[in-house]
Amino acid sequence: MIPRYSRPEMTRIWEPENRFRIWFEIEAHAMDAMADLGIVPREAAKAVWERGKWDIARIDEIERETKHDVIAFLTNLAEHVGPEARFVHQGMTSSDVLDTCLAVQLTQAADLLLADLDALLAALKRRALEHRHTPTIGRSHGIHAEPTTFGVKLAGHYAAFARNKVRLQAARAEVATCAISGAVGTFANIDPRVEEHVAARLGLAVEPVSTQIIPRDRHAMFFGVLGVIAASIENLATEIRHLQRSEVREAEEYFSPGQKGSSAMPHKRNPVLTENLTGLARMVRAYVTPALENVTLWHERDISHSSVERMIGPDATVTLDFALARLTGVIDKLVVYPENMKANLDQLGGLHNSQRVLLALTQAGMSREDAYRAVQRNAMPVWLEGKDFRTLLKADEEVMRHLTPATIDEAFDLGYHTKHVDTIFARVFGQ
Repeated sequence: MIPRYSRPEMTRIWEPENRFRIWFEIEAHAMDAMADLGIVPREAAKAVWERGKWDIARIDEIERETKHDVIAFLTNLAEHVGPEARFVHQGMTSSDVLDTCLAVQLTQAADLLLADLDALLAALKRRALEHRHTPTIGRSHGIHAEPTTFGVKLAGHYAAFARNKVRLQAARAEVATCAISGAVGTFANIDPRVEEHVAARLGLAVEPVSTQIIPRDRHAMFFGVLGVIAASIENLATEIRHLQRSEVREAEEYFSPGQKGSSAMPHKRNPVLTENLTGLARMVRAYVTPALENVTLWHERDISHSSVERMIGPDATVTLDFALARLTGVIDKLVVYPENMKANLDQLGGLHNSQRVLLALTQAGMSREDAYRAVQRNAMPVWLEGKDFRTLLKADEEVMRHLTPATIDEAFDLGYHTKHVDTIFARVFGQ
């Protein structure tokens, strides 16, 4: 985790204090269940809750000798609890603690990410409604195509992040499983009811077959969804970067008073935030492949996945949390230039109406092939010589044998392209 790209709420989830607190709760709740079943003395379970403490520096000291983090924690816990600690971790294995803890941490992280998505969705909705009818040129292959509105552009990104929210909710549910099943997951030395009790206390579901570890396809799904969210972030960030180019300048990141864009060129206003988001998205997506590779483990367990998850768990969630918050700020303060959008829309002399003219000619009886050739031969001089498309069409004898000047003028009505904007908004926003 790099402080520059971290926020404290998410970072705290992965700090040792939170991890050891979860470990303690797993062990203490398991003791309660075993006490209820008469497996351990009730007083032992009570002693763990009352005297259970841990010291991070002491745990680190013990681990340097034992080379085992869970044993180090249990040893330090016993130093505080006393003789009753002999009942702690009875019938359990390290993965019971580690995997259940990771499930708790990932659900905690998911809850923050879901809140981040809500904030981003609110910002996108507000700006989309604001520019519902702000006309702009749509582009395919980066080239002028047909008109749309800036609101429709933002509505598309809103819909993508709404889908991402549903995906993350599903991924959260899938990864929120508890395993307290002992060595190789057979419950030979621990009652399955202990697992049920711990799961209920921690807000998790019971893992049906844990094989000593929770199956890693669950985690692969979780990190895969984070990767998709990151891709959606980069998609929107790239759109803004293109719109901020000097030749386009339809929208740009807010440039605050005193901000500097270049150490050499004082005039620069660079899209640094969205460029940063592009880089952060690449990092989050990079964690998806090792998560997928973690699915393949030896027999009932190995720990080849462990080192991977100790890195990608914190890094992926912390980075995505930061990126979502940054993107929300970009959208919230995005500077939009409707006049530049209109100027760019008119830049190519009405060429964006070519399909409208093509369809009018076919409706008037011309074959599609002939109509395409007629429209294209009038479009090319607009590209190459800067001429006016409508004027050229009205001077074309073949075109005018099929259309009237009024029909051609009608084909250049901007409202034709945006007449269903409200339908799109109703589908996306319900309004």
